[in-house]
Amino acid sequence: MAVQGLFSSFLLAAPPRIPPLPFARTGSKICATKPVQCIKTTDVPHQGSGSRRNANYPPSFWDYNLIKSLSSDYNEEKYVKQVDELKDDAKLLIHADTETPLAKLELLDSVQRLGLKHLLKKDIKQAVDAIYNNSVDAWLSDDLHSTALRFRILREHGYAVSPDVFLRFTNEEGNFKENLCGDVKGLLSLYEASFFGFKGEDIIDKAKAFSTTHLKNAVEREISPDMARRVNHALDMPLHWRLARVEARWYIDTYEHEHNMLPNLLKLAKLDYNIIQSVYQKEVSKLASWWVDIGLQKMTFARDRLVEHHFWCNGIVSDPEYSDFRIMTTKVISLVTIIDDMYDVYGSLDELELFTDFVERWDITQIDKLPMNIKTVLLAMFNTTNEIGYWTMQERDFNILPYLTKQWVNLCKCYLKEAKWYHSGHKPTLLEYWEVAAVSIGVQILLFCAYFLTAEKINVEALDYVDKVPSIMWCPSMIVRLTNDLGTSAAEMARGDTLKSVQCYMNDTGASEEVARKYVEEMVHETWKILNKDLLEEYPFGEVFVAANPDMARAGQTFYQYGDGHGNPQHRTKDHLSALLVEPFTL
Repeated sequence: MAVQGLFSSFLLAAPPRIPPLPFARTGSKICATKPVQCIKTTDVPHQGSGSRRNANYPPSFWDYNLIKSLSSDYNEEKYVKQVDELKDDAKLLIHADTETPLAKLELLDSVQRLGLKHLLKKDIKQAVDAIYNNSVDAWLSDDLHSTALRFRILREHGYAVSPDVFLRFTNEEGNFKENLCGDVKGLLSLYEASFFGFKGEDIIDKAKAFSTTHLKNAVEREISPDMARRVNHALDMPLHWRLARVEARWYIDTYEHEHNMLPNLLKLAKLDYNIIQSVYQKEVSKLASWWVDIGLQKMTFARDRLVEHHFWCNGIVSDPEYSDFRIMTTKVISLVTIIDDMYDVYGSLDELELFTDFVERWDITQIDKLPMNIKTVLLAMFNTTNEIGYWTMQERDFNILPYLTKQWVNLCKCYLKEAKWYHSGHKPTLLEYWEVAAVSIGVQILLFCAYFLTAEKINVEALDYVDKVPSIMWCPSMIVRLTNDLGTSAAEMARGDTLKSVQCYMNDTGASEEVARKYVEEMVHETWKILNKDLLEEYPFGEVFVAANPDMARAGQTFYQYGDGHGNPQHRTKDHLSALLVEPFTL
């Protein structure tokens, strides 16, 4: 089906010089992270192997010998027993009567933000179901904080509650009342709730604009240091866009100083965090051995980001029982990144066409036609794919190889298209760029892995559904693409890469860079609205895969919030990784 018009109803109205932009997914596939803080070393596109560009990616700052030695004693039986005891106490808390409905809402919110949802999933769901079934009178509350918190939690758990609950806080013109400006706690809850809106919910759009403006004003006034910290944290990135494990690290520190802190709940959160950290350490240790043994860290033309890739994968599916997914998908994304860099900066067009042909035929009998580095990458792709196929056959009794190899073919064809744009000097329109770039960002192959590596039973119906790239998968690919372009396009332009969303929009409309960036930022918000609605639909796959889709978007936003945290993962990315892998809580 043609891209134009397929998703036109999802987008903001485009300026008159370009057609309505469809935010399209086509049936084509989706692929790897585009990245990087680097410079172009030559202005001449090469056609032979004698002259090669170099993106000058910074090397990994991780010592793989140290990574292989990471260990923790938090997987010992004594800690597991403590968790079981503390978990029983938490269950009693969740099911106990509270003085007010608000107290139960705040408890559930804290339990989730502490990172304990995976331990108490059934109990939380039962409590939320009870809140929904008994909420008729509760919606009549004139307390903004209570109303907004209830709205957010119910939407988060799959209830399409009406935004009309906020009408009582608006005036005759439909705007939020000015007397709410001093209610910082209520404004903060309204702000967080506004990110759960659907397309066409005007009151939620107004709630977002109103709360954002007045929260920014609030931090300039004399409010308590604790409230200012919370407001700044939310304005930095809303809760709905944050990764659960990253939020847990921050919130545990915050919760410890709250006046109504529950000591056993805090202890459970710290202990659980440390135990999960020990699981991640084992995974990264195994991956470091694989990475060194396979020799891909020697490919100096490409990004060496093994540990960052593991972080991305535990962002997608973080629960400790899914180690197999994280280990195998980290291998996939590491290969995707190297292949992306090979197409972007290293290979000649002749070599890339030959590489693509080998992948499309899934035949390496004539691999010696390629130079050593590119041949090594191709063999690593084949061997790793076969390894994953063997695991799936043994553990799930299903031959996934025909489906997985198709993902690689779609990926490489997309990269080749972008390489041809670069070598020919072609400047794509925004519509033309998105049709390819929604694929080349690398999301679909990772989400595809998230399905078959977490499903208890793989079925053809679900695979066919995933293969068509439904909106719930397409939206994360666009969010990651857009945030990637906002975070990395300046660096990529400097090395001579193809135009990105911002530059394509500028070319299409004549807009300034500031206006173009604002447009792309709005597209992120608009796509989240679509995804929010998608999350309430029924699908032929389980809850783990459904949740992996928004978490994919969150992972991308975590990496690209302050620039290219993937290509140049200093500062925030490094801090996240240190907290996640190296620094346990003191009990």
